[in-house]
Amino acid sequence: MTNEPGTTSLESSSTERLSPLDAVHRAAGASFTDFAGWQMPVRYSSDLAEHHAVRTAAGLFDLSHMGEIVLIGPQAAAALDHALAGKLSAIEIGQAKYSLLLAEDGGIIDDLVVYRTGDDRYMVVANASNARVVADELRTRAAGFDTIVSDESDDVALIALQGPDARAVLLETPGFGVDGPGNDEEDFDAKLEALKYYRAFPATFEGEPVLVARTGYTGEDGFELYLAPERAARLWEALAETGGPRVTPCGLASRDTLRLEAGMPLYGHELSRDILPVQAGLGRVVALAKPDAFVGRAAIEQGPAADAPVLVGLAAEGRRAARADYEIYDGDGADATRIGIVTSGALSPTLGHPIAMALVAPAAAEPGRELFVDVRGTRVAASVVALPFYKRTATA
Repeated sequence: MTNEPGTTSLESSSTERLSPLDAVHRAAGASFTDFAGWQMPVRYSSDLAEHHAVRTAAGLFDLSHMGEIVLIGPQAAAALDHALAGKLSAIEIGQAKYSLLLAEDGGIIDDLVVYRTGDDRYMVVANASNARVVADELRTRAAGFDTIVSDESDDVALIALQGPDARAVLLETPGFGVDGPGNDEEDFDAKLEALKYYRAFPATFEGEPVLVARTGYTGEDGFELYLAPERAARLWEALAETGGPRVTPCGLASRDTLRLEAGMPLYGHELSRDILPVQAGLGRVVALAKPDAFVGRAAIEQGPAADAPVLVGLAAEGRRAARADYEIYDGDGADATRIGIVTSGALSPTLGHPIAMALVAPAAAEPGRELFVDVRGTRVAASVVALPFYKRTATA
């Protein structure tokens, strides 16, 4: 996602990919943007209204542009332990884990969510811009392991319902059942009520399979629903109809400000092949306790250079927000030294003041340090703060 997604014509070229929900978005009057070769809704009404809807009620997102790569076989877990930075063999059926695909030099190729959906079955969810690269890398790294790697991205649609009212809306929506004999709605309700964070369970919607997950990328509670593309429009409409005014369709622009407030990194901004996990505050994601080698391990153990930039949060007063690629200095005078760059920034709709994430020199990273962002020729003071900027009240 670009930091400030722009609108584009609703006309699609032959090379642009359309979501299975494309007709639904157009009927709702969405504005579109090109994202990783997909035509995706950037907003329906206003970025601010959609952002607040997720913080106060529920927002409905189309994430069908994400990639889904499946590994099946007796050595699927071992293949993932070799391919990724985390220890995926340790997760249980129905559990999800955030992980990283690293290059040999330790740089981040993509950040991922991995679901264990069976004894020997794992689903890797990749960012849209990297989906093909991730699939190719996993095939290469799984060579020699008894597992099959399949890119099932074209066979999966993804809808996210996010916000404090998300669970209530999902419970009220008719048509859901458990995956198995009986297809009982009461059993579905019980499973949903018991579902913990970073867990998932197989269910059905109107008799067809759907995977219900609870991860999220907005800083709010919420659910992700994976299902066949031809069933996506019906599910979207059912959620919207059931939720009524509590459910607002949301585009990529509000998703960007929501994840920024929650301090969640975005590939291509906070994460890249030039950044090691520890620089982005993701050192905990790397399982150095794994007994076997994984791609990038040697570089991770060596660590970044002493002067390599690190990720921090910045908070400022006023209304002038920093944006991606704005330069950061250690003072506001002519002799000030450039010490970093903004990776993402916005005027926070929830907090009411400018916030940003930035890569800065380690010496400038201590909380409370005053730095200066060059905002279109004016040096604006900002303080280093701990991430996240916003944190919801925890729920079960």
